[in-house]
Amino acid sequence: MAYVIVLPEFGLVADPIAGIVTTAGESLSPVVDKVAILEASADDLVNMLSGEGNYVASFPGREKTLVIGGSINAFWYGLAIGLLVAGIIAFQLIKVGS
Repeated sequence: MAYVIVLPEFGLVADPIAGIVTTAGESLSPVVDKVAILEASADDLVNMLSGEGNYVASFPGREKTLVIGGSINAFWYGLAIGLLVAGIIAFQLIKVGS
């Protein structure tokens, strides 16, 4: 029976007849640990939409940083767009008044 080596560092081999990836007598615990870290990061990406919570890659005590940062960002973008619209309206009024 021939196997195809998939990941030699974890001992993973593929059985072409059965069509499965399995271990060649070694443990899958390093792979499972990396998948758990990846799942936690994916959950953080989804949870960032709410803006609350403590994330895997952040320091302790920074639970509300996304909410505060998003509010400041929205304020400055709103101010810039509002001033642009006000400037266009002011120039149009000056042009019409002349």
